[in-house]
Amino acid sequence: MARVTVEDCILNVPNRFDLVMVSAQRAREISSGGALQVERDRDKNPVVALREIAEQKLDLSALQESLIKGYQRRVESDTSEEELKELMAEEQKWATAAAAMAEGMRNAEGEAAAEEAAEDEEEEGEEALEGEAGELPAEEALPEDAFKDVPPDEGDKVF
Repeated sequence: MARVTVEDCILNVPNRFDLVMVSAQRAREISSGGALQVERDRDKNPVVALREIAEQKLDLSALQESLIKGYQRRVESDTSEEELKELMAEEQKWATAAAAMAEGMRNAEGEAAAEEAAEDEEEEGEEALEGEAGELPAEEALPEDAFKDVPPDEGDKVF
């Protein structure tokens, strides 16, 4: 078997860095059970990957794409742009409904507070009237023992 050299592979992948990355990715695929495109001949996975690249047995663009996807940290979502617009519209409807509900609750709280304030004012007004009618100034008030000597009327019963 002939030895694989970088010069054989450079014809297919011009950048040496890309060659190393692509061959390493292919070696990982072979290690994980990928089908071989050339005979193994007791070679290790990196050598088999380089031989496949040199003999042009691989789709290099697909291999580079799988390499890029393997190193991506942000996964692209499967939702389409139309679905995103629909979701955003639904979220906007929910936000509008929530704002209307919050406004209604604020109005109800405001009305309840206004009613409570009106009731408090009525009670204060009644207390003021009772205070005015029920109490006499100290000079006009009768002493507490003023009615002890008064005999009860015939219709009045003393208990």
